[in-house]
Amino acid sequence: MEDRFIYKGTKKLRCGFTTGSCAAAAAKAAAELLLGGRITDRVRLVTPSGAEIAPELVYSSVGQGRAVCGVKKDSGDDPDVTNGIEIFAEVTLAESGVTISGGKGIGRVTKPGLDQPVGEWAINSVPRKMITRAVTEVADHYGYCGGFNVVISAPAGEELAKKTFNPRMGIVGGISIIGTTGIVEPMSDPAIVETIRAEANMRRAAGHGYLLLNVGNYSGDFLKMNAADIAEKSVTCSNFIGDAIDIGVSMGFKGILLVGHIGKLAKLGSGIMNTHSAYADGRMETLMACGVLAGVGSDVLSELDGCMTVDAALDILYEKGCAEKILEVLCGRAERYLKARTKGEAEIGAVIFSDKHSLVLKTPSADRLLELISEE
Repeated sequence: MEDRFIYKGTKKLRCGFTTGSCAAAAAKAAAELLLGGRITDRVRLVTPSGAEIAPELVYSSVGQGRAVCGVKKDSGDDPDVTNGIEIFAEVTLAESGVTISGGKGIGRVTKPGLDQPVGEWAINSVPRKMITRAVTEVADHYGYCGGFNVVISAPAGEELAKKTFNPRMGIVGGISIIGTTGIVEPMSDPAIVETIRAEANMRRAAGHGYLLLNVGNYSGDFLKMNAADIAEKSVTCSNFIGDAIDIGVSMGFKGILLVGHIGKLAKLGSGIMNTHSAYADGRMETLMACGVLAGVGSDVLSELDGCMTVDAALDILYEKGCAEKILEVLCGRAERYLKARTKGEAEIGAVIFSDKHSLVLKTPSADRLLELISEE
C-alpha cells in the first residue's frame, strides 16, 4: 500500500495500522499457508475504513495441521507504546465456523463494561470481524468449506501492557487487540475520546451512578493526597473535558465531578471545554474578564498580560489583595458553563486547585458530589 498521511497543525504525519489489522493479516497469512502452502513477504488486507494495507511478515511456520504467521505493528508517526510489537496468529482447521481466542501476551477482561464480556479474551469485536473475514476469504479462494480455529498471541504483550491503560481498566495478562477503522491516525483525538468512553462505560457497568473526572497527573496526585478513598474511581479525561461530560450524560450518570489544576480549569471561566493549547488558551484573558467583573482596576489586570502561567498571575493577584474576589467570579463562571454543557441532565461540579498557593476552589455542588462518590 501507499503510505497514508494526515496533517496535524503544520505537520505531515504518517498513519499506521492497528493491532486488530495485525491480527487479521497474520491470520490471513497463516490460513493461506495452511490451505495453499503459499507465503509472501507481505499480506494485503482491506481495513474497515476501506484503506488497503500490506503488513510485512516477520515469521511463518507450517506443519502438523497448523500454521503460524507473525506481523510487526507499525503505528506510523503515532507515539503508541505498541509500535513494533509482533502479533502472531496460529490457525488450525475446524469442522465449521471461525473460533477466535487469545494466547501468550493477550489480556483477559475482568470487569464489565468493555467491548468483550468478563472472562473473554481482550480481542475486540471489530478485529474479530476482520479476522473472520480474512480467513473466510482464503477459504473461498481454495474452495474450502470447513472452519478455522484462530489463536492470537503477542509474546511481548504481558510486559508491554503495564505501560497501557489495560490494568486500570481490568484487562489482565496482556495487551488488547483493538481498532475500529484498522488504521492508526497519529495523535488521534477520537482515539483518546474512545478511551475515555471505554473507561467511563466500565464504571457505569460496575454500578456507579456518579462520574469522577480528572484532567491528568496533577489532578490524579491531588486526589490521592486529599481523597484517597475515591482516587481509583476517577477517569482521566485529559484536555477533553467537554467530550467527557457529554459521555457521562449520554451514559446516564446522575452526577459528574471534575477535578483539575487551575492552570487548565481557568479556561472553564470562558467556556473552553478542550483545554489543549492548540485549541484555545485564553487563561489570562479569562482572569482579566473575571477581574473586571470583580471590580478590580485595569492597572492591576494589565500586569497579568505577560504572565506565562496562572500560578504566576495568582502571585500578582495575591500580592495586590484581589485574588479572592477574582477567583470567586471565576468559580461562578466555571459552574455556569459546566451546567450549560450538561443541559440539566446531570448534576455537575468542579474542584479547582493550585498546590503552589494552597488553593482549593469548589463549585456549590462539589462537596455533595464528593460525598456521593465516596459512598458508592
